[in-house]
Amino acid sequence: MPSVVGVLNVLLYISDGRTLKDKRQVLRSLLDRLDNRLNVSVAEVGRNDNRNSAEIAIACVANQATHVHKVLDAALRTIKSEPRVVVENHQIEIL
Repeated sequence: MPSVVGVLNVLLYISDGRTLKDKRQVLRSLLDRLDNRLNVSVAEVGRNDNRNSAEIAIACVANQATHVHKVLDAALRTIKSEPRVVVENHQIEIL
């Protein structure tokens, strides 16, 4: 049975990012929530040294594309519900 891999890349603006420490605190909280609630792999993949901006990636593996879409859509909703971040751009890739 073939595996379906989905990746959600999200560019974020972090309003509470006065320092890199502030940014990392916001991101750690968000990434832990995504991991715990949705059982996905998450990581900061870009803009590591910018205190107000971050690029994160969320990956999901399943045996059906519909399930991958549901999980990644739920991840995007979770990110958008975080009041300390603004989604500037996002892209979903299904492999």
